[in-house]
Amino acid sequence: MTEQERWTRRNWMKTAAALVLSGPALHAAAAAGQSATAPSDTLSTATGGSKTSFAPLKQVAAGDLNIAYVEVGPSNGRPVLLLHGWPYDIHSYVDVAPALASAGYRVLIPYLRGYGATRFISDTTPRNGQQAALAVDALEFLNALKIETALVAGYDWGARTACILAALWPERCKGLVSVSGYLIGSQQANAMPLPPKAELQWWYQFYFTTERGREGYARYTRDFVRLIWELASPRWQFGDDTFARSAPAFENPDHVAISIHNYRWRLNLSAGEARFDETERKLAAFPTIGVPTITMEGDANGAPHPEPASYAKKFTGRYEHRLITGGIGHNLPQEAPQAFARAVIDVDGF
Repeated sequence: MTEQERWTRRNWMKTAAALVLSGPALHAAAAAGQSATAPSDTLSTATGGSKTSFAPLKQVAAGDLNIAYVEVGPSNGRPVLLLHGWPYDIHSYVDVAPALASAGYRVLIPYLRGYGATRFISDTTPRNGQQAALAVDALEFLNALKIETALVAGYDWGARTACILAALWPERCKGLVSVSGYLIGSQQANAMPLPPKAELQWWYQFYFTTERGREGYARYTRDFVRLIWELASPRWQFGDDTFARSAPAFENPDHVAISIHNYRWRLNLSAGEARFDETERKLAAFPTIGVPTITMEGDANGAPHPEPASYAKKFTGRYEHRLITGGIGHNLPQEAPQAFARAVIDVDGF
C-alpha cells in the first residue's frame, strides 16, 4: 500500500468515526497564518434566501460544452469562479454573488455538465462524469472567457473541481475556498472498503451502480434530489419555492447520465476517457495544493465528509480552516452565504 493510499484510508476511517460515532460536529483544523480582513464596508450583508433570481444566463462555447452561466459584478473586477455541486445548481450562490459583486468582484457561476442550460456541443461526446472531465470543463470555461487567473471556490463536486484546478493548474488560481476541504479522489483509493456504518453514508452511490438505481433516479429525479437536500442539510429549512427554483436544472437531458457515470466511475464500474488518463494519474498521487486556501465546514453537514485534521497537510501554502456554526449543512454557500463570501474575500487577501 502506498503512502497516499494509507493517507486516504486513514482519512476515511476518521471520517467514519466522525460521522457515525460523534455526529456532525467537527473541530477546526489548525490555521496556517491569519486571514487578511477586508474593510467592513466591502461586503454587503448576504442573508440566505434574501435574493430570488439571477440576471439572464449567458452562453459560451468551451471545450466539449456550450456552457450556460451567470455573471455578476463589474467586468473589470477580479474574477471569482463559483462551482456548484450534486445535486444542486447555480442558485446555491444566489446570495453570495451580489455580496461579492458589491465588493468589486466579477463573479462567474457556470452550470456544470448535465445541469441547466449547459449542453454538449456534439451528440457523440461521451456523457462522462469523472472528476478530470469536470475539471477540464472549468479550465476551458476560463480559457473561453480569456481569464488568466481567478479565485476558485466550491462545495461538493464543485469543491473537488476547484481543488483539482488549484493542484494541477496553480498558475490559474489566485486562491481557493473549498467546503469540506481536500476532495481529490482516485479509483484505487475508492476501492478500499470502509466500516459498514460509513458505507451506509454512501447508500446512493451503491444504488446508482444498479440499473434499478439508474432508472429510479431518472423516474424520480426531483424526489431523489429533494431527499438528498434534506439528508445532507438536516437543519436547513428550505421552502418549496427555493427547491422549485433549482429543480429545472435537473431536467437537463444529460443530467442522469452524468450523475450515474460519476458514481460508477468512482468505483471503477464505468470507464473514463483515455484522454484524461494522464490527469487521473496525477490526481491519484494526491498532489498537494500550494495556493492560498480557506477550507470550510458546516457544523450540521449530513453528507459524507472528511475531518479537517485529516487533510490540513495537503495545503502547503497559507491556509486556514473555518467551522461555520448554527446548523449549517452540506450546501454551505446557500445556507451561510455571508460566511462563504467573507472567505472568498479573505483568501484574496492572503
